[in-house]
Amino acid sequence: MKNNSTNNARIIYEYTTYLKDAKRQDDSTIDGALKSINRYEECTGYIDFKKFRAKHAIAFKKHLMGKKSAVTGDKLSKATVLTATRHLKAFFQYLVTQKGYRAKINYSDIEYFNLSEKDTRIANTKRKRNVATVEQVMQTLEGMPCSTVIEMRDRALIAFVILTGARDGAVASAKIKHIDLVEQSFYQDARDVNTKFSKTFTTYFFPVGELPLRILTEWIDYLVQELGFKQNSPLFPKTKLAHNANQQFEAVGLLGEHWSNANPIRKAFAQAFEAAGLPYFNPHSFRNTLVRLGERLCRTPEEFKAWSQNLGHESVLTSFYSYGDVPDYKQAELLRKLAKPAEGTSPDMEEQFRQFMQFQQMMGNK
Repeated sequence: MKNNSTNNARIIYEYTTYLKDAKRQDDSTIDGALKSINRYEECTGYIDFKKFRAKHAIAFKKHLMGKKSAVTGDKLSKATVLTATRHLKAFFQYLVTQKGYRAKINYSDIEYFNLSEKDTRIANTKRKRNVATVEQVMQTLEGMPCSTVIEMRDRALIAFVILTGARDGAVASAKIKHIDLVEQSFYQDARDVNTKFSKTFTTYFFPVGELPLRILTEWIDYLVQELGFKQNSPLFPKTKLAHNANQQFEAVGLLGEHWSNANPIRKAFAQAFEAAGLPYFNPHSFRNTLVRLGERLCRTPEEFKAWSQNLGHESVLTSFYSYGDVPDYKQAELLRKLAKPAEGTSPDMEEQFRQFMQFQQMMGNK
């Protein structure tokens, strides 16, 4: 049993409420902050937060730098360490505003959670993303088996994500009623669907070919016609487990329930790409796949703006900055083109580029 103080438990509860109701953060973001706080408590032996000093922040950083990941077995990345220390810094900045803590904690001690400039630069370095091509996704779909209801569901799952670019949380919570096969759209209704920032918007299926649409259509028909699912039923139901003759659990069908989290979605992706002889592409990476497809297909700023909105981005700059990394093989080609005289760039495009360059400059000065 953890030797946690009553004071710590109480203030963590209050901080959780603050993050949710005042800062309006989603559950996954809050869970990340709480995980970091728990790491700090483990490192310090669960001492009362009122006893915090600079030496505890220094010890915590050293502890994280030497800690190994339970998943990979390697040392925690600098990015993970930076995230954890920022969580703790924000937490203690909250504490110094609370009664009973203001006189106990020195604000200057909180600054010791900062990493060195070198480690911060390493942590913030953008790594090359592992992004699938649409052709690789089609290859995977074509090779996926579909003889059982579980196989049919997993195949439709991948087809749906490449059609919509939906985040895994939204996929796990989607219902049949949110899909309009006539309009070829996914209504991401925040009252039911777990969308980022609880934003409601409609995603129209991206033009990625006939196969994904056919697979999704057949899946919904099967759910409704064969299994008797209703419009309010989950689009991707949870697996039903039962004991086999050896008293071991095995999949025997589907339950009329949503997945509680996105882990089964990631597992289905991992199995599909492994079977296709391809590296693992996680569900979120399909958003990068679609941005790169948009870069090829969109001919005007208005078209790319519509493409960006379809991903749920309010600004086209989000697509440019967060997802639109230029692949290495295109970099030299684009630079050669830029060396030639411009051929009538539209004012709209010029304004988009002007905003983008200002944003890049702002980020570089931080």
